[in-house]
Amino acid sequence: MQTDNTYNTSFMLHLNAEDQGFDQIYLDHYPALHHYALTLLNDSALADEMVQDVFLKLLERQGPVAIHTSLKAYLYRSVHNECMNYFKHHKVKQKYQTHTYYKMDQEKTQHPLDKLQYREFEKRLYKAINDLPEQCRAIFQMSRFEELKYAEIAAQLGISIKTVDNQMGKALKRLRVQLADYLPLMIWLLIKLLA
Repeated sequence: MQTDNTYNTSFMLHLNAEDQGFDQIYLDHYPALHHYALTLLNDSALADEMVQDVFLKLLERQGPVAIHTSLKAYLYRSVHNECMNYFKHHKVKQKYQTHTYYKMDQEKTQHPLDKLQYREFEKRLYKAINDLPEQCRAIFQMSRFEELKYAEIAAQLGISIKTVDNQMGKALKRLRVQLADYLPLMIWLLIKLLA
């Protein structure tokens, strides 16, 4: 990681995936950023995800990041924007869920295929998880099933936090793609379980 302070009001942050400085930036700023996201979202796991996404996006950038304020202010603004994007996405998702619930409520009959569809979904979910590369699968299971934080996973596996972050991103993308056909069924199941 390098910073060019050629201007008084802005500088360029060069992030390198191999740079240990990135881990230090993450460790220094994560607690405060998580707390800030928590005040916006009121959900610790979701706040963790938003902060992780900000750092992952920083790592995925091809070139240097132009920062016109301080690094701290830049990270806070990034977390704020990530949370606001989540709210926008969540609002659209809620409208879709309400629409889906309304359609299902109008049908009022339970189809005999529901249990079969659920079993098929369950099989596809476990198959999708098992098809992940070994390290990716282990990290996903430790995060989602054992509810370990990225730093805890990194310590247990002897890898960097950014590697855990990258592997989780890959796992979630692959699962979203492989299970996209089951989104309406998943929403219906959640509505039934919460009703």
